[in-house]
Amino acid sequence: MKTKNSSLTPYSKRLRKDMTPEERKLWFLFLRWLNVTINRQKVFGYYILDFYCASAMLAIEIDGSQHFEDKEKEYDKQRDAYLQSMGITVLRFTNRDINLLFDEVCDRITTELSKRISVSLKDSQPD
Repeated sequence: MKTKNSSLTPYSKRLRKDMTPEERKLWFLFLRWLNVTINRQKVFGYYILDFYCASAMLAIEIDGSQHFEDKEKEYDKQRDAYLQSMGITVLRFTNRDINLLFDEVCDRITTELSKRISVSLKDSQPD
């Protein structure tokens, strides 16, 4: 099954440059320091994943307020079903989660990554 749609690549590049404040926070304060490769705005099939760790088959999505609308909920449901059919686990967090429960979000991501890969996730960020 095709896992890359090159027509989405220019859009994914733009999204990497124009990350939301919550995506920036998660990326710059946590994900980029993990000892595992995590891609931002990764094209997978007909979708662009906010963050994706191929070695763990894990997608991390940050949902803004638009994701609470019925049309978006249905789209996300179909998208998640497609990704799950490809063996990818999807973790969803809201902007509110990132802003108010950041440590808990990071703990949840670390736990999921640790379940899937045997690598030390200890961050290499300087103190």
